[in-house]
Amino acid sequence: MIVRARAPLRLGFAGGGTDLSPYCDRFGGVVLNATIDMYAYSHIEPREDGILRFVAADRESVHEGRPEDAAGIGAGDPLALHKAVYRRVVRDFCGGKPFGATVTTYADVPPGSGLGSSSTVVVSMLEAYKELLGLPMGEYDVAHLAWEIERIDLGLSGGKQDQYAATFGGFNFMEFYDGARVIVNPLRINQSILRELEASLVLYYTGVSRESANIIDQQVAAVKTEKAESIEAMHQLKRDAVAMKEALLRGNVREVARILGSSWESKKRTAAKISSSAIDAVYQTALAAGAYGGKVSGAGGGGFVMFLVDPVRRPELMRALNACEGTAMLCQFSEGGAAAWRG
Repeated sequence: MIVRARAPLRLGFAGGGTDLSPYCDRFGGVVLNATIDMYAYSHIEPREDGILRFVAADRESVHEGRPEDAAGIGAGDPLALHKAVYRRVVRDFCGGKPFGATVTTYADVPPGSGLGSSSTVVVSMLEAYKELLGLPMGEYDVAHLAWEIERIDLGLSGGKQDQYAATFGGFNFMEFYDGARVIVNPLRINQSILRELEASLVLYYTGVSRESANIIDQQVAAVKTEKAESIEAMHQLKRDAVAMKEALLRGNVREVARILGSSWESKKRTAAKISSSAIDAVYQTALAAGAYGGKVSGAGGGGFVMFLVDPVRRPELMRALNACEGTAMLCQFSEGGAAAWRG
């Protein structure tokens, strides 16, 4: 018997960064995001020999040993997420009694893509363990535990939106408050509006897998030291998320694109190295090819850039982007969140 699970990756349209502590603790954060038809997968097969085997297939990393070996998680361990998830599941739901299993994961995009892949892998693993062990966990429980594992157990820098996007799926307007309080508001968007937005969307993978931790640490430090310019930029990101939600619900894709571009300018003021000369050059190429606006998905520095364009000019935009060093691609929005089944 084998259990499989998948969780969708997400595009951060507006408000990204306001889900970081201490900003959201002090001011409250809001984020507008949507999941797409790219996923992180987990497969768990119980073992009778008591051996624990972790495989990150897309990173070509393997660990095999006794369950107690999962207790040691060193800095830079490529299987740190696998070990940390297993450790919490055993501690919180199995009475501290370890069990043997082979756990294999991979994602449709490289690490550092800006689509929340690390958090999505964690959510997919938790969803698989939930199915395997019959764990009494709702969506908020899964998302919060995934956040705890990454941010508290492993001390990884980042916000809260990725875990909730991967768990719930779809278009969501999320609110973040002090004390890890999160409210997920699913948006009821007319299907014709979604089709128009989807037909207008182009993704561009820069080919650069960026390390978001340094950028995030700069944003956190700016709030802690009360750096006025950065905090005001974060306030603007929050206002942009509210305005974009309203434009989206009204079906004004041109206004969504305008806010997207304007919000990108605000985001660049929250920390250094969010953009780069290469990203700026691609952005200008996209505008020259008809893009209304765009922004990097995630913390910045690389990964995926999203653009909105008149659907008639989408082939032109894709040709222009493919002439750069990265790759242009299309995607569709996904409605469902994390799910598991037995193979």
